[in-house]
Amino acid sequence: MNIIDQLEREQQKEEVPDLRPGDTVRVHAKVVEGTRERIQVFEGIVIRVTGGGLRRNFTVRRVTHGVGVERTFLVHSPRIDRIEVVRHGEVRQARLYYLRGKVGKDARIRERREGGAGSRAQALAQRAARATAATDEEEET
Repeated sequence: MNIIDQLEREQQKEEVPDLRPGDTVRVHAKVVEGTRERIQVFEGIVIRVTGGGLRRNFTVRRVTHGVGVERTFLVHSPRIDRIEVVRHGEVRQARLYYLRGKVGKDARIRERREGGAGSRAQALAQRAARATAATDEEEET
């Protein structure tokens, strides 16, 4: 292991959420105003995730008062207090630049459900569990 890799590993944060394009995130960023430092919350949709390791960054887009605002954050930056994933979005592309041209309901992203909730596989598994429970009851009687 060389010195650069060792330095990068020391500067990385331990807990970083798994960010994917389409996720709605709430980024708590430290902002310095004069002598005061405060935390500013920026909530929006992740439109891209680039880089790797210490250089990994992501761009968040939100629309406020009819104006689209995009901000790029370094994942391991000391200026970021924490990153919360509000909801996971289901998209098929890695770069969601097409959202720039969409307004209102057209800019919505479908929510990704973990574990296939409500899927056909889950329904079949529940049916099989009921069938085995029914056969167990018949054997007992």
